[in-house]
Amino acid sequence: MRAWSDSALEIISRCLQSKSREKCRLALRGLVVLSKDPSVAEGMRSLTQSLIGLLQDADGEGVALILSVFLNELQDRATLISSPTALQLAEVLQPLFDHDNGHVELLSICLFREVMELVMDKGKKPLKTHIHQSLLPLFFHCHNENQCVAEASRTTLLCAAKFLKKRHLKQLVKKEQPWRFSECLLSEDRSRAAEHLRRALPYLQNAQEPLRAAAIRFLGEPRARAPSLFCHSRIWARVHDRLCVPRGRQAPDEEAAGTPPAHL
Repeated sequence: MRAWSDSALEIISRCLQSKSREKCRLALRGLVVLSKDPSVAEGMRSLTQSLIGLLQDADGEGVALILSVFLNELQDRATLISSPTALQLAEVLQPLFDHDNGHVELLSICLFREVMELVMDKGKKPLKTHIHQSLLPLFFHCHNENQCVAEASRTTLLCAAKFLKKRHLKQLVKKEQPWRFSECLLSEDRSRAAEHLRRALPYLQNAQEPLRAAAIRFLGEPRARAPSLFCHSRIWARVHDRLCVPRGRQAPDEEAAGTPPAHL
């Protein structure tokens, strides 16, 4: 069985490098099956870098298959994630929180939680920046119309607050007090206030009404709690542009830059 698995992994590894999407997809389906077998764990780890690279180029089905492979590998929770791999995964996973495929959203959020829980001790400090960046997207997705995504977001947000040792935020998530969470995030994290504002902007044009409403309410939090936010006039001008431009059209700053509207 071991010899057969090694041979299969070798064939799959070659197929993953194919320019044919169909051949690559078939290889990924085979990996999903093999990744459930603990006896091939060592061989699977040799494909980690290839799979992370494919996450940025694969279509929705391919991304879902890759995420499933990683989640299967981590099921027994005996496998710790090295610091470099954890950082790479954290970086590529966050954009997937806003994927137009709900299954991809769910899997990426679940895998992000596994990364936080299974990263080696020496990798925790470097990971903190990515965890800070995930707080607001996870908060918004607690309002996702897909209840599975919403629940996964809440569980992962709780894990992130624990990881960052933000006890007050953790308690607010547990008590399901979302708007107090957003107020607390701004007041406790003033040095990242402008970053939080910029991160909230794309959600003003999200396809889901609950996420748009959450972003509008977040951007309208009382500024007495974070007076420094008034200084970011360019950001507020962009807020105005996005609120005034119908969804599906580009805001003026995006048209000038020639960039496509965000698909969130």
